[in-house]
Amino acid sequence: MKFIFGPVASRRFGMSLGVDLSPDKKRCNFDCIYCELEKAKVVTSYDNPPSVDEILDDINKAIKMYEFDYLTITSNGEPTLYPYLNELILNIPKGNFKTLILSNSSAIMKKDIQNALKNFDVVKLSLDSANKKTFKKIDRPAKDIDLDEIIKGMIEFRDIYDKELIVEVMVVKGINDKPEEFIKLNEVLQQIRPDRVDISSVDRPPAYNVEAVEVEKLFELSKYIQNQNIYIPTRENLNFKLETLDKNQLLTTLKKRPFSKSDVANIFDVHTQKIFNDLLKERLIEEIKVGGITFYKAII
Repeated sequence: MKFIFGPVASRRFGMSLGVDLSPDKKRCNFDCIYCELEKAKVVTSYDNPPSVDEILDDINKAIKMYEFDYLTITSNGEPTLYPYLNELILNIPKGNFKTLILSNSSAIMKKDIQNALKNFDVVKLSLDSANKKTFKKIDRPAKDIDLDEIIKGMIEFRDIYDKELIVEVMVVKGINDKPEEFIKLNEVLQQIRPDRVDISSVDRPPAYNVEAVEVEKLFELSKYIQNQNIYIPTRENLNFKLETLDKNQLLTTLKKRPFSKSDVANIFDVHTQKIFNDLLKERLIEEIKVGGITFYKAII
């Protein structure tokens, strides 16, 4: 099957069956410095796009063969450049899975793209910086792409989209790993109102010579993002531990920043874990799920 890969175990979305809309070559309007794909010229449209029928034929075959949690529409580049995206999502058969698209947000201001994305169960949009200079340095977009328009489009899309919206921030050492970057991101995220914010760093060989940020640093930066469900993938062997004095302190923390199940398991010290368990028994904490990730939020 030309357009199918997986299923693979995703760090963020359980078992994922991938659908690559551009399997023959990279087609993207960004040239991100952290991209795992090989370097290629930035493009703003698909040349010789595959037909919807071709892609659906592979999808229908795969659905019969595999069990998975998410049917993930992606691309060897940017999937919203595919000209028949709306027709494709409307014709994907229903099943015991959710549809998900991974987009760099570059076309989110376009009404036709917003209308297509509305039909997905989960939409993951990237926003690596709310600072124009940093955005251009890290994402290297096509010259006609404007960060202000992207942010405006994300806010507008949230107003019409009532399913699961996830915003991902990719952090690169020495570029967008400073507190001021996350303070500005926080201001924008309060307007976008996503259901979840994923903060991650380079974990595969990148196209350019850039370095990853340690997970402990990502957690420290995440403290500048308020009132969001934050997920930081891969938390094994952390040196960081959260120490909490009492129930009120932990409730206040969980109100401002819900913690994922992996947070609780990996960064709560023994005392904080005990307080957390007591709060669960008292039903002062609620469990919520976003994009397959479990979060705990204070009910106060």
